[in-house]
Amino acid sequence: MLNIAVRAARAAGNVISLNFEDHQNVSAEEKAKNDLVTNVDRECEKVIKDILLKSYPKHCVKGEEFGVAGDPESDHVWIIDPIDGTTNFVKGIPHVAVSIGLRVKDVTTVAVVFDPIRNELFTASKGDGAQLNGRRIRASQAKTLDGTIIATSFPHRNREFLVSYKQMLSNVFGKCADIRRAGTASLDLAYVAAGRLDGYFELCLKPWDFCAGELICREAGAIVTDFSGGENIYNSGNIICGNPRIVQSLLREIKPVAEKQNIK
Repeated sequence: MLNIAVRAARAAGNVISLNFEDHQNVSAEEKAKNDLVTNVDRECEKVIKDILLKSYPKHCVKGEEFGVAGDPESDHVWIIDPIDGTTNFVKGIPHVAVSIGLRVKDVTTVAVVFDPIRNELFTASKGDGAQLNGRRIRASQAKTLDGTIIATSFPHRNREFLVSYKQMLSNVFGKCADIRRAGTASLDLAYVAAGRLDGYFELCLKPWDFCAGELICREAGAIVTDFSGGENIYNSGNIICGNPRIVQSLLREIKPVAEKQNIK
């Protein structure tokens, strides 16, 4: 199944690369406030869906743009984001990814995050570790926030949380070396898995934003929690990620703010 997911991700990546170099055929619209979609997103999602369902016609595919295809009652559910970082894509910022995750009975078992611009393929299968272009990757071994680089993203679609988020950001920034905000959640998670980033937190994500990335992180030795330190990420959409010590350090800065505002 991982091989099929890689095939689908690379096929979608080819579409992204061709249109990234020549934007004249790209049309964008705002499907919700501060949330863009393009014709290329839809084309990529169709490419992925067709490849997955040709190989596994009895599976379910859930995509960001078209919703559910295949068998909605299947225990095998593919969760895909055809272009994670659509705004980057539209603006010509070379930081986008295809994200494909497979959940079997609500457990993520296969994950692919593909950056077609850099030709970087992050993969994982449950219990088999995580790889970048076929080589094993491991999360950072940082013991405290001191000297770390932490990734995040502003709640630009959910600005009612902005005041709380700013307090969380201030708390974390006061303890780490620096913050990165790149606009592609799946790559933030993949970079944590590869040790390029020491940790990551974000509010209000959707399952297609993190399904693949969270397994890649876990298989690289990181842990992923919600803002209370639990595992309710698929319901809350709020994520903290890093090695166990970094997650505990981030929770100390984020959890009190989240509890005060009833953010799980």
